[in-house]
Amino acid sequence: MSAKTSNVSFRIDTDIKNQADSLFAQLGLNMTTAFNIFLRQAIREGSLPFAVTINTPNVAAASLEADRLLAAERSRLTGVRGYSVDEFHNNMHHAIQKGAASHG
Repeated sequence: MSAKTSNVSFRIDTDIKNQADSLFAQLGLNMTTAFNIFLRQAIREGSLPFAVTINTPNVAAASLEADRLLAAERSRLTGVRGYSVDEFHNNMHHAIQKGAASHG
């Protein structure tokens, strides 16, 4: 016996639909399957399966934060102090300035 299904209809920007169709095809899915996955995950979690915020960090800020968290975790696990990219950049900047000042 097959499960009962319902049709759902909604409007979406054509470009967004085409981009989603392309992405889902690359994943071996169609729009219906992708939406079913989304709905099942939302039901399982009891919320949207992703954070919805008005404060979306840009890629650079998110990358720096991820690097900072990774360095902290690596330090915690190994006992060796690590440096984030931002800390490394600042240290290098100060070292270059100090070297230029001592040679100038």
